[in-house]
Amino acid sequence: MGDDLLSPDEINALLSGGGDFGDADEISDANAEQLAKVADTFANAENSVINMLAGKNVTTSVGNPEVMTQEEFTGKFEELPFLFSTTFGGMDDRPLALVVDQKGALTLADLMMGGGGAEIPEPSDLYWNAAQEGLSQVVGSAFTSLAGLLGGRRLMPENTTSALGEDQWRALSLEPADKKIWCSPVNVVIDGLKPFNIWTCMTLDNALDIAGYMRDALEGKPAPSPSSSNNPMGGGGMMGGGRQNAGPAVDVRPAAFQPLGGSGGGGAPSPIDLIADIPVRVTVELGKARKSVSEILALTAGAVVELDKMAGEPVDILVNGKLIAHGEVVVIDENFGVRITDIVPGGTARAAS
Repeated sequence: MGDDLLSPDEINALLSGGGDFGDADEISDANAEQLAKVADTFANAENSVINMLAGKNVTTSVGNPEVMTQEEFTGKFEELPFLFSTTFGGMDDRPLALVVDQKGALTLADLMMGGGGAEIPEPSDLYWNAAQEGLSQVVGSAFTSLAGLLGGRRLMPENTTSALGEDQWRALSLEPADKKIWCSPVNVVIDGLKPFNIWTCMTLDNALDIAGYMRDALEGKPAPSPSSSNNPMGGGGMMGGGRQNAGPAVDVRPAAFQPLGGSGGGGAPSPIDLIADIPVRVTVELGKARKSVSEILALTAGAVVELDKMAGEPVDILVNGKLIAHGEVVVIDENFGVRITDIVPGGTARAAS
């Protein structure tokens, strides 16, 4: 008789309306199809964000997603990785983690701070904060796309933290080591830089729930309302209440953001505050000239090098090699300065000459 009894997981899945989401030890073809879309969504977000930061060609490719325990996942890494943790705000605060090779996180941080990514910086809180901001942009972009796949559900990253892994680290720190998780690797290749991996990790039960919600959206079923549970780690999965009754239609509209540098009204700090103290290099370029090696060797004291700009023409103002404005040279006391005359919309990446 004992072998005919349902397991606790199967009972909870049936009670929560999630019996069609697949067995907890195996992802069905239907679920795998939907989770492949989740993996592609994060890969596309990583491509878009890193391409914008690097100003170079970026290729992202999704590897084979795996189901394993947290302990097994930890064993895949020879060195401590960088851990980015957040929750699905608007969907029971289910936990999500991005796990990045340490060198990959430092490369991303260097790009965030205006570097080229070719020289891996020394680890420091400054660079880890910059890496967190880069991954926050990835998650924000991915959540925007996932909202459409989930029938217009309002999603936002919440409870975001990050840190370099320590001994006995786990991708989802509040889940036990034997908890089964769904992990999808993305290989990131940036022209001229060493490739690195970014893993997207969720508990298996939450991944199966999300796959079911995506199938419901394809069938035109309304998105369920968030669970009323106060469990901060998103017990709304198969073992914690599962899918809820459908809520009212969600009002989806473009997000409106305050201009950077605004007063903020005393609310929560903007994510840009995380990197507000990062130093950048400001350069004023009077002009340029192209010379042969023989002409350079012939230069002597008193020689004049003719530049490519006319007298009185605006000078270029660059921040970390990116053109952001034009201006005119002024004298302040005994120092040169520059008065900004116009801002370049969007900024323009300037290749080293």
